[in-house]
Amino acid sequence: MNYLPFILKTIKKAGTLVLKESKTNYKIEEKAKNDLVTNVDKASEALITKEIKRLFPAHAILSEEDNFTNGLPKNIQNAKYIWIIDPIDGTLNFTKDLPFYAISIALFEKSKQSESSNFEYLEGEIIAGAVYIPRLDELFYAGKGKGAYLNGKKIHVSDTKKVEKSVLATGFHLKGALQNIPYFEHIVGKCRAIRRFGASAIDLVYTACGRFDGYWEFNIKAWDIAAGVLIVEEAGGCVTDINGNLLDLFGSQVLVTNGKIHKELSHFMGDV
Repeated sequence: MNYLPFILKTIKKAGTLVLKESKTNYKIEEKAKNDLVTNVDKASEALITKEIKRLFPAHAILSEEDNFTNGLPKNIQNAKYIWIIDPIDGTLNFTKDLPFYAISIALFEKSKQSESSNFEYLEGEIIAGAVYIPRLDELFYAGKGKGAYLNGKKIHVSDTKKVEKSVLATGFHLKGALQNIPYFEHIVGKCRAIRRFGASAIDLVYTACGRFDGYWEFNIKAWDIAAGVLIVEEAGGCVTDINGNLLDLFGSQVLVTNGKIHKELSHFMGDV
């Protein structure tokens, strides 16, 4: 089944809602120190989950605003298809009227379940995903084996071949901030520049379309990267953990590049 038309229709609906609500007196809460959520995040999540449940009642949903402190709930453990969504990635940017926030929707097809450093690891693959930046009206999407697109036009990673010529992105996500500082200090003098937008989904899709040559981050979650990882891969990029090993989607770190600088950048990461 081709799930992309449903994903694109739903993510645009959520984007319209988020843009409309951004002009209202929305409410801001602090889930934890420096970790914000608004009623707009919750409204976007409610819209997306309602649409999924209406058409795919047997599918499970994994969302940022859910709480999985005691592991994955049974409905996710038992489901073959799992929707992984971030109703607003970059909530702080949203609250400060910065345009760099996005909605992310991905569909994961599970093959089996084992263990992960984050919670129970779901083995399988992402088969479709989209990232929508509503303020910029940029819709990135991909289907497994079908290429990656931005607003209907096929995209590819950059052709940069050396880290010293590259523009990279990173993030300092909550608990991962202190862990990342030594890596930032080590890499910043070896590349052309490093940018930080504060939204993992945007860093990923901007790597997919060649605006960045690579991106890394610590303490990220599946909903931060699920759709973006597929889009990078379908655009010709490389996705691993920081050490260049197979990515654990449900782990806590990611390294993505255009593929041409991946080995060199991963080597630099290993020096830290």
